[in-house]
Amino acid sequence: METEKQTQKELQGQPEQDYSFEQAMNELEDIVSQLEHGDVPLEKAIDLFQKGMQLSQLCGHKLSQVERKIEMIMEADGEIVKKPFDPLIEESGDSVG
Repeated sequence: METEKQTQKELQGQPEQDYSFEQAMNELEDIVSQLEHGDVPLEKAIDLFQKGMQLSQLCGHKLSQVERKIEMIMEADGEIVKKPFDPLIEESGDSVG
């Protein structure tokens, strides 16, 4: 719990776009925990909800960026071909290539 508070202090004043995915997720988890306890004043709950929605969107954006980076580059007939990452192929053990 102590490290969560330290992380929150470090993130205060830090622009959201500079958050790492892990930092955003940690803060989002903390916000959810606070809201689940239900002992937060209404105004603070609204602020926390808004912040949580922003962090959720940030995490979604970062995941989309990572998904694009995970595209596998394959060489076919001397050409570089990008193939989207397909976790189903990976899980079934089928090899590509």
